[in-house]
Amino acid sequence: MRRQTVTLALIVMTAAGFVAGLLVASRMQRVQAQAKPIPAFPAVPGQKGGEDITGPYEPVTDWPKPLTSLPGHENWTWGAVEGIFAESPNRVFIAQRGELPALKRPMNTPIPQFGPSLSFPTGEVPFRNASQGPVASLPGGGAPGDLPEDADKHWSGKVGVDARWEHNLVVVDSSGKISEDWTKWDAFFKRPHAVYINPYDAEKNVWVVDDYKHAVFKFSSDGKNLPQTIGTPDQAGADDKHFNRPTFLTWLPDSTMFVADGYNGTRVAKFDKNGKFLLAWGEKGVPPNEMRPGYFNVVHGIAADPVTRRVYVVDRANHRIQVFDENGKFVDQWPLDKYSSVNFLYMSADRNLWARTIEIQRSSSTTSKDICYTRGARWPTGPEAYSTRTE
Repeated sequence: MRRQTVTLALIVMTAAGFVAGLLVASRMQRVQAQAKPIPAFPAVPGQKGGEDITGPYEPVTDWPKPLTSLPGHENWTWGAVEGIFAESPNRVFIAQRGELPALKRPMNTPIPQFGPSLSFPTGEVPFRNASQGPVASLPGGGAPGDLPEDADKHWSGKVGVDARWEHNLVVVDSSGKISEDWTKWDAFFKRPHAVYINPYDAEKNVWVVDDYKHAVFKFSSDGKNLPQTIGTPDQAGADDKHFNRPTFLTWLPDSTMFVADGYNGTRVAKFDKNGKFLLAWGEKGVPPNEMRPGYFNVVHGIAADPVTRRVYVVDRANHRIQVFDENGKFVDQWPLDKYSSVNFLYMSADRNLWARTIEIQRSSSTTSKDICYTRGARWPTGPEAYSTRTE
């Protein structure tokens, strides 16, 4: 399979042991993906979701720069990175859930209190998960089904010791140095989950999805103002004015917007270019093997084809991508590996659909990989192949 050309930029970030790679882009600029030339493994002809290997990508060390370089941050580093978006190579937005203590890797130590023949940390894997756990990044919880009001029940740490709520949205330059500090909004956010700039918006407003606030926010490009809120902050629901922990966004060329709703919701909501609610579709399914069209369990990644105006939606708990027209009519579904959990979708300028997935533990190992679903000649019956990168 030919090497894919990805729209600006494809960035993988490691933050305090938690790998939170996201595929980000600007539709106006393109760069060649950095990949080692290794042989590809052809997909099974005609198979939806067949697999090709074309990586791996090379992550850049200490990009972005460690937060320890900031005054007053000598003992703090990046927390759980939830979203990343590159407006340009020199203006990259990072949304994260506060900060974590900067730690050196502990010495391997037996832990008989948990069982025989166990030690911590395990070799060749991160010693801390910045995203999950009772003393991980704030706020507590965040799994599908969790409620924002129960965050304190899911977090057992001490603020200022185990984590702190600072630098939730920053901008870095091409060297990884923080160039814009949006900390004035730190107290406003509850759990920023994704950050975007609508690629068809000349004003380059910045959108942030906050699933714990049940809302989507449009900020001015400089971060000084908040001109629009979609959803009712801090109120869950499933109508024209409410979300239930939304996750991601996507746009069509006329700025029609689709919201994946979401962690606790089971629908996709459509809005016009002004943010007026148009329609929604989706019903609650029965995981993990729900196959009925339009039924969802964990509505996560979402992307739209600017030519066909089709909408691709990750039905994460049911291990599939569902394909709809822009009004929610079911078109197709692509089965995914039952051992993987696809989180994010992104359609590049060449109309290849990229996905970010986490490999679910099969035995004793867990890996992350980027997947490129190739549109191929047989589309829309299914993707011709996908390529993977294992970290």
